[in-house]
Amino acid sequence: MALRLDDKKAVVAEVAAVAARAHSAVAAEYRGLSVSALTQLRKQARESGVYLRVVKNTLARKAVEGTSFECMQDGLVGPLILAFSLEDPGSAARIVSAFAKTNDKLVVKLVAVGGKQYGPSELERLASLPNREQAISMLMGTMKAPIEKFVRTLAEPHAKLVRTVAAVRDQKQAA
Repeated sequence: MALRLDDKKAVVAEVAAVAARAHSAVAAEYRGLSVSALTQLRKQARESGVYLRVVKNTLARKAVEGTSFECMQDGLVGPLILAFSLEDPGSAARIVSAFAKTNDKLVVKLVAVGGKQYGPSELERLASLPNREQAISMLMGTMKAPIEKFVRTLAEPHAKLVRTVAAVRDQKQAA
């Protein structure tokens, strides 16, 4: 069923609003996927904070115009599903990557992050990025390490003295 002009404008406005605040985008060809498989993919995307949409390529080109995903315009060819990461940069890549492992008919065509377009080979790199909580915990661990080492260094002379006294005590008890 063809879309009316007002409907097309609404779709373009919706996708443009999402693209303006998204961290990354993944475009994948969904040719041959069943409706139930696409429904499952949409459910996983909703649970992970990923905006997933099948949009006509001409409308998608207009929607990403003026955003950091403008670099994707030349690659929008064929039946594509667009996934935009709204919470963290790797969430869309994780969803698409995990789904593509079980459904070989979902073929990644392009990945875009920070105004640059990458090939499908970069999907795994993007998917391996830590989410917000993981990144914060890694940062806190890195910030905490020097303090812990300093405290251990300060405590070591006392611990060494205690071990020496204990060794002398053991030696006297054995004799």
